[in-house]
Amino acid sequence: MALGTPRADPTDPDIRELLAARAHLTMHALDGLMLESVPLNAIADAVGTPVWIYGAATMRQRYRTLARALADAGLEITLHYALKANDHLAVIRVFVAEGAGADVVSEGELRRARLAGVPSSQIVFSGVGKSEHELRLALAMEVGQINVESAEELHILSSVAAGAGRIARVALRINPDVDAETHTKISTGRMHDKFGIPWNDIAGLYRHAASLPGIKPVGLAMHIGSQIMTLAPFRAAYARLADVARHVRAEGHSVEVVDCGGGLGVPYRNEPFVSPAGLAGALHAAFAGLDVRLQLEPGRWLVAGAGLLVSSVLMVKHVSNGMRFVVLDAAMNDLLRPTLYNAWHGIVPLSAADAVAPAIQTDVVGPVCESGDTFARSRLLPPLVRNARVAILDVGAYGSVMSSTYNARPLAPAVLVDGERWSLIRSRQRHEALWQDEHVPESLA
Repeated sequence: MALGTPRADPTDPDIRELLAARAHLTMHALDGLMLESVPLNAIADAVGTPVWIYGAATMRQRYRTLARALADAGLEITLHYALKANDHLAVIRVFVAEGAGADVVSEGELRRARLAGVPSSQIVFSGVGKSEHELRLALAMEVGQINVESAEELHILSSVAAGAGRIARVALRINPDVDAETHTKISTGRMHDKFGIPWNDIAGLYRHAASLPGIKPVGLAMHIGSQIMTLAPFRAAYARLADVARHVRAEGHSVEVVDCGGGLGVPYRNEPFVSPAGLAGALHAAFAGLDVRLQLEPGRWLVAGAGLLVSSVLMVKHVSNGMRFVVLDAAMNDLLRPTLYNAWHGIVPLSAADAVAPAIQTDVVGPVCESGDTFARSRLLPPLVRNARVAILDVGAYGSVMSSTYNARPLAPAVLVDGERWSLIRSRQRHEALWQDEHVPESLA
């Protein structure tokens, strides 16, 4: 190894450890890596790479595990799948069939939720900046709840609702000033974050909301961030939320609903994490006896582990300082998380023979013309060769939804595996689609 070359992290889980922690993935001696009961090579042979692949049975199992833990804790709670994690219609349909509602943050997500079959009454419209058009649409669709994030938004909504002759069911979103102890770009509950209303302003604004035309305040909402790996932030935030609910009630106002948001983290590196039972315990400790209907908005925890990005090796580049770059046909335009968050994702060969080969230090990169187009630095991996295939793990959340067409790269296709079956749920985008809506002025013709 050349002087100054970064060393592989000895705490990283190896391929065997990654697979052992993910029951939905198995390595078959002949067929290679399998998701549920489908060989991934069979999908890649038919569809090409890169390709997103999701496991429906895996998502169902995650949903049922969470729902069971909450029920076992004696909680009256409804689950609203957070579409921002993965908004594919087929993915939403998996959770609709399980009885989930939806948490949406835009007109597009609202329309997707309805198209996927989510009843309007089971939709919560969140988001820090809703346009008047979006508010009108939400009222026209009679969504179950609008989470209001500021006094300014409350007044806009009152004007829109009164003008339309409608009543908006509103929950005020609290900013509890609690650090979620996660990446700063996905923390949403600190006082300097843009989200929510300062917790000590809630009682006064709730009182004001009750006097506004077109507004019916029904409760409180909160979301402190994503990928939370310990219970302490949840406990602190839930305690503050419960205290505010009691204060509002003490002033004579009704609090029917307490929306606790999401944030439950997943173990990308097999690290310790909060279990659904642990989260249920924290909810019970904070809200038992409060006599409210609880809501939860899980996203990442339901879908992250159920998704893979399968990619092929374009080439292996060796340089004189000893570094070795495995160049994939997937890139940062497909999966942005490593570039945006320095996120760690497991990488596993599809070939059983490759998976057991001695590991060497490798940088895994994409073909996009950016130094940030990197999936892994100094990772211990088998000596992959041209045309070998790999699966990037745990990309079902904030993967495809954050994709772009940078470098004029079409969006990758998507496949849904369900037991022994698989279906193409999004075709590979054609190059022509990248410019079909563009127009060149006659002066440049």
